[in-house]
Amino acid sequence: MSNRSRALARRETMAGYAFLLPSLIFFVGFVIYPMIQCVYTSFFDSTMGREDIFVGFKNYVDLAKDEIFWGALKNTVVIVIVSVPVTCIFSLWVSSVIYNMKGPACSAFRCIFYLPVVTGSVAVAVVWKWMFNNYYGIFNYVGKGVGLLDKNINWLGDERFALGCIILILLTTSVGQPIVLYVSALNNVDQSLVEAAQVDGANKFQCFWKIKWPQIMPTTLYVLVITTINSFQCFALIQLLTSGGPNHSTDTIMYYIYYSAFKLYKYGYGNAMGVVLAVIIAVLSAVQFKLAKTD
Repeated sequence: MSNRSRALARRETMAGYAFLLPSLIFFVGFVIYPMIQCVYTSFFDSTMGREDIFVGFKNYVDLAKDEIFWGALKNTVVIVIVSVPVTCIFSLWVSSVIYNMKGPACSAFRCIFYLPVVTGSVAVAVVWKWMFNNYYGIFNYVGKGVGLLDKNINWLGDERFALGCIILILLTTSVGQPIVLYVSALNNVDQSLVEAAQVDGANKFQCFWKIKWPQIMPTTLYVLVITTINSFQCFALIQLLTSGGPNHSTDTIMYYIYYSAFKLYKYGYGNAMGVVLAVIIAVLSAVQFKLAKTD
């Protein structure tokens, strides 16, 4: 390579880094630095109005003994176990039905399913809170009208139903993006392979499992990882609808972090939970990547 070519390549590289610099500064200042500070503070007894006190691994030891934390972890795991597979399977099924529709019909369905995603969390919570209201909510009204319920149920105030209600709401706000992604992925499947398989006598399920499924695997991996992370980070619905109640039955790790740090002012303890949550998400994401690569 000539000196002129090297100089040109160097200028282009410098120009590229110059364009990246604002985003890089923002990323380091608002993502990397808070992450490092979170890990650092998790080793301190940190609160407002006094100097931080170094306590080593005490916050993590206290977490292991905290029954509320274990209850929040259990609720979070239940949300993930239910919402992730249901979201992926339902999204793939809907996408398989609508992706062959003509343009306006397919666009209309994608818009309908994606609408809860772009709607504000507060608006969504207000609507669902009205639907679950134990006096005039639509679920009690319909349930009593068709004879399924004998009396009104306090859906969000009963330990038996509260977490299930949260999962139902989370599902309605989680399927929009996967449906849009799956529709695009299915439209990019090589149709010549599908037609060749049909000529050889393959049925619809065989065409999907042997041809379409391997080609949409990258999309499936992305949906699995993003849905898992979003499920682990479920907070807004809890904060707006139940505040962790009744009797901590809807506590999640994210909500308990918020409660410990900003209600009890135990910043070090909350950060320790944040580190544990980050490790859990990282391990599960790595496992999902490994399994998808193996397949």
